[in-house]
Amino acid sequence: MDSNLDQIHLPTLNLPHFEPQLLEKEGKMWIFDSLRKKQLVLTPEEWVRQHWINFLITQLKFPKGLFALEKGLVYNKLLKRTDLVVWDKNGNPYLLIECKAPKVKLTQKTIEQACMYHKELKTPFLLISNGLQHICLSFDSVAEKFTQEKNFPEPPV
Repeated sequence: MDSNLDQIHLPTLNLPHFEPQLLEKEGKMWIFDSLRKKQLVLTPEEWVRQHWINFLITQLKFPKGLFALEKGLVYNKLLKRTDLVVWDKNGNPYLLIECKAPKVKLTQKTIEQACMYHKELKTPFLLISNGLQHICLSFDSVAEKFTQEKNFPEPPV
């Protein structure tokens, strides 16, 4: 499997290693998404997203049933897609994760884009990651401001 990863030049991420199910077909690499139970084209963003899914489920013990992938939302009359949303057990959005390709630097502009998506969902936590660098923010809904966190959020209750 590592030889396939070397062929497509995906970096080792700053997340726990896992052995994804990879497949080469139609001249493309595919990765198995354990939540959607299907193969997806392996893009750099998908590589980061699958690492986050694995980390949240296996290391932090987030329940699989609380995840929503590429959820549609309307922002400024445009349909946008979030990368990953985790809901709490009452059906409220809890954590919004925006995944970027490892080569994309996490700049103020990147953070502002994720904050725009957050405006619609108002999750208590927002995480922006390129797989190498992670920015975790908590949102105070009363003060309407973000605070950067040193740790990742606990699984929702």
